[in-house]
Formats: sequence, C-alpha cells, structure tokens
Amino acid sequence: MSLTTLNNKKMVNLLLADDDMDDCLFFQEALEELSMAANLSTVNDGVQLMDFLKAAIALPDALFLDLNMPRKSGFECLTELKDNNSFKEIPIIIFSTSLDPEVVNKLYNNGAHYYIRKPGDFNILKRVIEEATSRISKNKSQRPERIDFIIKS
Repeated sequence: MSLTTLNNKKMVNLLLADDDMDDCLFFQEALEELSMAANLSTVNDGVQLMDFLKAAIALPDALFLDLNMPRKSGFECLTELKDNNSFKEIPIIIFSTSLDPEVVNKLYNNGAHYYIRKPGDFNILKRVIEEATSRISKNKSQRPERIDFIIKS
C-alpha cells in the first residue's frame, strides 16, 4: 500500500470507475464509515479512467472497476490496463451488478484480482470494501487462486 500515513495508519489511495452517481456516493459513504485511512478518487467512464491514470503522479493502491460504463467498458479498460507495463500491477477489483459465471471466468482470466457483486445493503458494502482492501494490502499485486476471486457479500 501507499507509504503515506495518517494517525499511524497507512493511507490507502483508491480509485472507483463507475458511471452511476448513486453507486459512487454509496461507495464513498461506506468508505467514510470504515476505520481505514483512505482517499477515494472517482471517474465516470473508461475514457476518464485511462486519462486519469495517464496523468496520475502516483497510481492508486487499488481500482474498483464497474463493467458497464459509457465510451469504454470495464472489460476494455481491464484489457488495456493489463497490456500496459505502467498499469498492469494495479490491483483491479471488479465492482459490478452482474454475476454471470462465464463473465466472471473471463475477468479472472484477463487479470482482475477480485470480483465484488454490488450489494444493495450498506453494511454489506462496507464489509466487502474492507475485505477487498485488506486482501490487497496483504497480497499486494499477487492474484488469488480462482476459488478466492469472488468476494462474497
């Protein structure tokens, strides 16, 4: 994780790519209630995501990536990120409403680190965000076995 600290806790820099403003707000509110020092940046489509990363002084510690976005989908972004030496080590957590097994397998095979199905419950959202960031913190950019890919809500 980032070396920046706040009250002896490591500051975690997270990036959320999601075109749904309500989901972005829900995510931000859940993150604020967690006992972690975190900075959240948001982008609203795949083109903004790639522009943000190309202009970034420091890359995020983790990227929460929605699949269904305008201009450039999460699938396209995942492929582009994993094909780019500057970005391929960013841990990517897919954050989507779908849980189609074929899609999930494709995402794992294309290099995503974890998969979270967007929960409708605020407390579950807090739990899966905390679980994802904890796993990333422990394992850095190492990907899990397929059996551990989906973070259950």
